[in-house]
Amino acid sequence: MTNWIIAGLGNPGSQYEQTRHNVGFWWLDQLANDLRLGFKTESRFHGQLIQYTTLEHKIWLVKPLTFMNRSGQSVAALANFYKVPPENILVIHDELDLPAGTVRLKRGGGHGGHNGLRDIISQLGSKEFLRCRIGIDHPGNSKQVADYVLSKPSATDRENILTSIDNSLRVLPEVLSDNLDKAMNWLHSQ
Repeated sequence: MTNWIIAGLGNPGSQYEQTRHNVGFWWLDQLANDLRLGFKTESRFHGQLIQYTTLEHKIWLVKPLTFMNRSGQSVAALANFYKVPPENILVIHDELDLPAGTVRLKRGGGHGGHNGLRDIISQLGSKEFLRCRIGIDHPGNSKQVADYVLSKPSATDRENILTSIDNSLRVLPEVLSDNLDKAMNWLHSQ
């Protein structure tokens, strides 16, 4: 049985729930809804967790409650406790450099200016985790990024983002079974 962590990034608090920066939380909420499971706050892991098991995998879903720039604190605490290697961690996050509704999978890489990824890389001491990058589009001016990610998307963008979440959830079994290329080929053609 393989251990996995799936971390969705966002900020805690009702004022952030519907913002672009919280699409990682949206993704996990959709998966939890599909599984008919509910999150429980676990203070030792600085987040809300669900643990579930399939025939092949033991999976922890985590929504860090540390705010975006300290996401690694939660992910690393969970990974260290359950001895989950970075290669078996999937991080779901918003991506400014992709149009709203575009979703891309990749393994490794830098943080691209994303503070959540920056902290996870720092806390894990590795870049070799998987990323599911959900496009939220770019405001066009770098000075507007902070306000943009903390605002709600338009109705059209939200619909496109939710479709991309559904599409990426469809390939999750492939990702967990180490068929990343197959998952990417299908997902990137949508």
